[in-house]
Amino acid sequence: MSNPHAIDRVFAAIDAAEDEMVSFTSEMIRIPTVNPPGDAYVECAEFIGRRLVECDFAVDYPVAEGRPEHTPQHPRMNVVGLRRGRSDRPLVHLNGHFDVVPAGNGWTVDPFGGEVKNGRIYGRGTCDMKAGITAAIYAAEAIRRAGVPLHGSVEISGTVDEESGGFAGMAYLAQQGRVSADRTDAVIITEPTNTDRIYIGHRGVYWFEVITRGRIAHGSMPFLGANAIEHMGVILDRIRRVLMPVLQSRTTAVPVKPDGARHATLNINGIAGGQPVDGIQTPCVADICRAIFDRRFLAEEGFDATRAEIVDLLETAARETPELLFELRDLMIVHPVKTPDGASVVASLERSVQQVLGRPVLLAASPGTYDHKHVDRIAGVPNCVAYGPGILDLAHQPDEYCDIADLMHSTKVLALSLLELTGTTAV
Repeated sequence: MSNPHAIDRVFAAIDAAEDEMVSFTSEMIRIPTVNPPGDAYVECAEFIGRRLVECDFAVDYPVAEGRPEHTPQHPRMNVVGLRRGRSDRPLVHLNGHFDVVPAGNGWTVDPFGGEVKNGRIYGRGTCDMKAGITAAIYAAEAIRRAGVPLHGSVEISGTVDEESGGFAGMAYLAQQGRVSADRTDAVIITEPTNTDRIYIGHRGVYWFEVITRGRIAHGSMPFLGANAIEHMGVILDRIRRVLMPVLQSRTTAVPVKPDGARHATLNINGIAGGQPVDGIQTPCVADICRAIFDRRFLAEEGFDATRAEIVDLLETAARETPELLFELRDLMIVHPVKTPDGASVVASLERSVQQVLGRPVLLAASPGTYDHKHVDRIAGVPNCVAYGPGILDLAHQPDEYCDIADLMHSTKVLALSLLELTGTTAV
């Protein structure tokens, strides 16, 4: 463990930077990096990059050339900063995504105003996860300001598209070897973990589309057609009556939080068919209906059984319903991941949380996926977790916020673990 006097200096540097950290987070919130479609990525990457340069990082901007998401209108630009210590290794990589989901309705503050009041920073993406990017940068910067030379190296990335799978972001960095077992010893993704939790993995994801096809006819004579929307209704009813109770009965042994996410789940993400609701009246029987589903599966279920269960449900509905025709299309498959027992990044963060907060950490798994999957499966770095400021339950909610106290505490935790994981003996 590092010299306690040096740690005091690092903590003092973090406390002294509070206003700066709050301002930096608020300014990031004011850059509306909404995904989809991927707005303002270049502006935000360069904003983060300028701060990294000011904090003595060598910075570059990997652009996801060749990815279908990367277009002239919405370029997929990431940012990576590297500060070398006395040695290239150990290298600790801190990652945060700067894309955010659409604001949605129900806000009482400007979702992109970055308003600060009552000890909180408000705005879309505050906890998920621009405050985490701030914590990463200032954890490393506080060590520099405290005059503590790192033994190993620290790298910080701001990446795109995590909310839509991360394929032009962390996955791209891993494919390019920017994060890899050949150079990276530990990865901390600063997602919101309630400050006293470490996320050691996540459930699996099966996103799929179901298309029902009917037969068009005049709306005044629907008996001459076959209504694709009605057939989708049959499928949805069967999901509600038959599948949902089964999913609710399944519980994982993995410590997923919140507790409701320890069960297998399925969400209907979207549905469309027939006449456009706001369009001109069209007296036709709907001949197509499409629905998108989000199935979160447990490690104990596995993907093959999860997909087979959906296929069986659809085939049963088709057998029991005249003229019900369906197509199933796989959209995204993510297998569950789990940090290995005894991982150094877990042990270090456990000690750091205990020192900063004075209470034990809770090891948990995330209800949703995050870029851990790419770090583990593409980069080949299993020594990876999520830890950062913010309350996970507030992610994607109206009036999303991060407590300033959580931001400060998480930054201190990250700074302690940076010192330990880079092999630095502070003086």
